[in-house]
Amino acid sequence: MDTTEWTVLTYETNRREKPVDEFIKNQQPQVKAKIVHNVRLLQQYGNMLGMPHAKTLGCGLYELRIRGKEELRIFYCFKQKTIYLLHAFKKQTQKTPQKELDLAKQRMDLTSV
Repeated sequence: MDTTEWTVLTYETNRREKPVDEFIKNQQPQVKAKIVHNVRLLQQYGNMLGMPHAKTLGCGLYELRIRGKEELRIFYCFKQKTIYLLHAFKKQTQKTPQKELDLAKQRMDLTSV
């Protein structure tokens, strides 16, 4: 079994902004702790991480699920042994809004190596 940890990077815009990092920074301390915990699980287990922490959305896109008073989602993708955190948002409806998916897919295309 491969025990090497995955590399986790966050998507960076042309203006050097990191929207996912900003999103995480603006969360409450206990929510931040949950996010960090889940990202660590993702780093440890990579594409083997499944429900309830991670879910595949198809087209090479996945979501990291942060559960609690608020439902948060962080979309990510894999490129070799690197995980790119593409987009994060607060989930307010049962179904993931299409515009959130579209933004994540657009960023995924931009991270193509």
